[in-house]
Amino acid sequence: MGFPKKTILREWIVFALCLGLGAHVALGFLLHGDTGWPTEWYGFYGVLFGVVVYIIVQVGRSIWWVWKGNKSEE
Repeated sequence: MGFPKKTILREWIVFALCLGLGAHVALGFLLHGDTGWPTEWYGFYGVLFGVVVYIIVQVGRSIWWVWKGNKSEE
């Protein structure tokens, strides 16, 4: 069960974009929020937010494919 290189590359690009967006969210909290989080943990929060964004994107993509698949059958 192999995956084409194009599929793997696309998933890595989506993952990298989500990590970047998560880092921007963490930076936004650091610069504009009054959360009281220790500054040393913002790298961890950036990765954590990135993974959360990635999960949200994957759920959204799954819903899209299910909806698109059901739509084509009707």
